Amino acid sequence: MDILKKLTEEFPSIRQDKAQNIINLIDEGNTIPFIARYRKEMTGSCDDQVLREFNDRLTYLRNLEKRKEEVTKSITEQGKMTDEIAKALDAALTLTEVEDIYRPYKQKKKTRASIAIERGLQPLADFILAQDKNADVMAEAQKYIDEEKGVATAEDAIAGAKDIIAEIVSDDANVRKKLRNLFMKNGEIETRLVNADKDEAKVYEMYADYSENIAEIKSHRVLAVNRGEKEGFLKVRICFNDEIAKRIAGAGYLKDGGYSTQLVKEAVEDSYDRLIFPSIEREIRASLTEAASEQAIKMFEVNLKPLLMQPPVKDKITLGLDPAYRTGCKIAVVDGTGKVLDKTVVYPTPGPKQNIEAAKKVLTQLIEKYNVDIISIGNGTASKESEIFVAELIKEIKEETGRDVAYVVVSEAGASVYSASPLGAEEFPDFDVAERSAVSIARRLQDPLAELIKIDPKSIGVGQYQHDMDKKRLDSVLSGVLEDCVNSVGVDLNTASVSLLKYVAGLNAGIAKNIVSYREQNGKFVSRKDILKVPKLGEKAFTQCAGFLRITDGSNILDNTAVHPESYAAAEKLLKLFGYTAEDVKAGKISDLPAKVKEYGAEKAAKEVGLDVPTMQDIVSEIIKPGRDIRDSLPKPVLRKDIMDINDLAPGMELIGTVRNVVDFGAFVDIGVHQDGLVHISEITDRYIKHPSDVLEVGQTVTVWVKDVDVKKNRIGLTMKNPAAKKKTAAKAQ
Repeated sequence: MDILKKLTEEFPSIRQDKAQNIINLIDEGNTIPFIARYRKEMTGSCDDQVLREFNDRLTYLRNLEKRKEEVTKSITEQGKMTDEIAKALDAALTLTEVEDIYRPYKQKKKTRASIAIERGLQPLADFILAQDKNADVMAEAQKYIDEEKGVATAEDAIAGAKDIIAEIVSDDANVRKKLRNLFMKNGEIETRLVNADKDEAKVYEMYADYSENIAEIKSHRVLAVNRGEKEGFLKVRICFNDEIAKRIAGAGYLKDGGYSTQLVKEAVEDSYDRLIFPSIEREIRASLTEAASEQAIKMFEVNLKPLLMQPPVKDKITLGLDPAYRTGCKIAVVDGTGKVLDKTVVYPTPGPKQNIEAAKKVLTQLIEKYNVDIISIGNGTASKESEIFVAELIKEIKEETGRDVAYVVVSEAGASVYSASPLGAEEFPDFDVAERSAVSIARRLQDPLAELIKIDPKSIGVGQYQHDMDKKRLDSVLSGVLEDCVNSVGVDLNTASVSLLKYVAGLNAGIAKNIVSYREQNGKFVSRKDILKVPKLGEKAFTQCAGFLRITDGSNILDNTAVHPESYAAAEKLLKLFGYTAEDVKAGKISDLPAKVKEYGAEKAAKEVGLDVPTMQDIVSEIIKPGRDIRDSLPKPVLRKDIMDINDLAPGMELIGTVRNVVDFGAFVDIGVHQDGLVHISEITDRYIKHPSDVLEVGQTVTVWVKDVDVKKNRIGLTMKNPAAKKKTAAKAQ
């Protein structure tokens, strides 16, 4: 297989020469963020996501070729290689196809067929397969009777021969391919509820007596069925017309040979029932699970990135509140940099120690003492009661002092995981677990990326069925998301934690620890090149990481931009070309640089300073705004000063909400009540969309209308289609 040709076919937007460049860059050990950001001319400006998909496919195709070589070698060593097999292997496009071809030549465990072969019954099997009308099978079978070998009668010999034929049919790659494709196209997956008397079984009621075409079943239903089966509440099977399947299996083997053909037919039926169907059923279930898992992982990726990239609420004194009943609400006040100023416990929620007035007094004192701007409330247990308490408190503060304090309910998913982790203990050794959680809840509002990066992505609360995924694959994809987010934002070299630094391109946890240790021992870094003094950080790592590290108050203003050190000389030439200095950059006096470059001619300017056009354009956008944070341009979180309850909702009510999670069937939106509302995919827009993620992403602020409310079941149905507009359209139509 020509891997390069195959990749350009699968990625039509990437020219062959660019595809070869990408392969070379990957093979040279360059990281995806580095390639995406600093080698745009070579890649045709491919972004991180495309490059990761390209790399995944490259790895698969290389593994495929490696497996083809292994199989070719094995069959050749057995002396069984033919031109037909070689052509089939060369044409194979998947690992499944390769394994199908290899199946007859693969070393097997002891089977009924292998035992029969050991008993010398292969010639008899060949004799029967020939299906000669005039052949006397019983007479031929008599020749193979050998009690020492376990063949006591002619019937025993024929039974053994049929076992051999059954395995031949089962090992036929064409038979398997035909049946597998037919099953995938026309087969059904059926489920039946078991242990229905248990309360946990109610979750799977819709699958009590359920069937769906394999080709049409949605990924989330595959995963739901798998979980139900794993938990012992569902029986699951693949269904297809057995008669048709057996006809297809036997099509290449059955002739008109009288008794011999009858024996072959029986062998084919046994092959299907005992060998082919169970094997293909496992393969299809595995294939469905793999596809569903990939879709679920994709949804994790889609949801995680905007969550991490939520704009920080900068320079705000924040009070974090971790709600609880019995043990009280843990409070942490942090300054604009995330430094903990104070901590305490209050009891505003129902419990043995409830004291609302005392809680109000403590929080009022903290708000006044530290000039708290905003309160960050975790959305876990007792969140609603805590929110009611905070809303009343800030209303009273406004009335008494005129001071404006807002609050935000944030997802506390993963906060407890972080709090109990070695990292949490290392950061706050003198804090208990709940106190650490309050700090995390405050900080994830101030800088979501810096805080959430400390938490295992699977615990962050986006996506579905995270615990059912292949751990290695999920970790790989989510690590890629973390890496892309960290590098697209950039990291302050003098303040960044190990948790952030380890995701910078070219670095790892060990080097990240060395950077922090060096910083603690020697003071602040004054230039990017200083990190070359850090143990185990060599030139290769420096090349990969340098452009993603920031020094806010260093000697070179370019150190506070995404301009790579390799381009500093060219950047300085560019400034000089248009009559600017580094001091002008610091003073923010080069805002007209883009216009000057355009007037001069981008290609001409790039050539003059020794750069390609994409790199020069990136440099221009960076130096006109040193220290910029790409997240600042995104919509800020919705700040609240009031409270709503599910009982306050009524159909048609217009609300502003924040998307919390995007799933295959819709999106969950926080509208300021304890329970998120669901916007079904059919209620997102009037135009056709393949998936909710085509329109929505986590953290997005949206206008919604209440569609229906089920207080008893605590369910809220929302729509993004304006009911008033719909009525207007309907009236016009009449």
